[in-house]
Amino acid sequence: MNRSGTVGPFRYKIHMRLLQAQQAFFAARRPRKDSPHTTAAYRRDLAGITSLLADAAGRPADELDVADLTAAALRTAFGVFADGHAKSSVLRAWSTWNQFLTFCVSDGLLAGNPMGAVARPKTPPLVPKPLRGEDTPERLLNSVGAGRGRKPWPERDVLVLALGLVAGLRSAEIRALTVDSLIGRPGEKRLHINGKGSRDRSIPVQRAMERIIEAYLASCRSRFPHLRLRRSAPLLRDHAGEPIGRGALDYLVKSCFRAAGLQDRVPTGANLHALRHTFATRLAEDGATASEIMALLGHASLATSQNYIEATGREQRAAVASNRTYRALEP
Repeated sequence: MNRSGTVGPFRYKIHMRLLQAQQAFFAARRPRKDSPHTTAAYRRDLAGITSLLADAAGRPADELDVADLTAAALRTAFGVFADGHAKSSVLRAWSTWNQFLTFCVSDGLLAGNPMGAVARPKTPPLVPKPLRGEDTPERLLNSVGAGRGRKPWPERDVLVLALGLVAGLRSAEIRALTVDSLIGRPGEKRLHINGKGSRDRSIPVQRAMERIIEAYLASCRSRFPHLRLRRSAPLLRDHAGEPIGRGALDYLVKSCFRAAGLQDRVPTGANLHALRHTFATRLAEDGATASEIMALLGHASLATSQNYIEATGREQRAAVASNRTYRALEP
């Protein structure tokens, strides 16, 4: 049975189970329409720290109460978590727990949010990771268009690469595309994107992209004559005609790099995201403003978009400085 405690005028429950509160947290987030990937990440972060809290308390996780979430207990759990995880993972887990405990406070389950007493890693600056080599995107597209590699599907594979290179889509955004995501009149069409954080955006596409999508849909009809591609159906398919999954999409892009012999031009850990970073970097190089990059990439912060412009400026300065003619000007 829940009992109530009082801190000043504030009344709060002190015996709600922690796992029950976490389920209430996800129920409260449902109207936000988080992506399955975001929800899964939240669940992993909550489960990971909850397991450490249970170990420290010497009790099963399903016996922990919300009241067990003291600053000392959370500091200990996050300290152990940090020993085995990268800074970015710790930062993400900190953010997840901060949101969860803010919910607990607003729902009257805690008197205050103890995350303020848990050290938070500094946010690492965004370092753009575009493909290396000025001609790499063109070489990649030409190779894939020629049908190189194992089990090639040129029409689909070129479309996937183009969605990253000339539309700047994330993996989840590519997989969320439907047949009717391309909207507008011929020659003035746009891609409607269901973006990260439920931030929808619309990206203009040129006639070349329209033709790529048309060719891909024609190849689907040829490969899967019994497949009915309704307008609301997922656009991208695997070799069995099923909606393409996250792992399959990632493997597809890696295979394209490998077939083109361009693996050494992909920054470590970037893969599909390198296509998006290449799109943003080329926008910056061609004079796009931070606000334009923000709108096209679907960034939540203008500072994130500004990083591409600053990185481009640094690269240009480094390129000029490497000009060997400067040596003749040295005293």
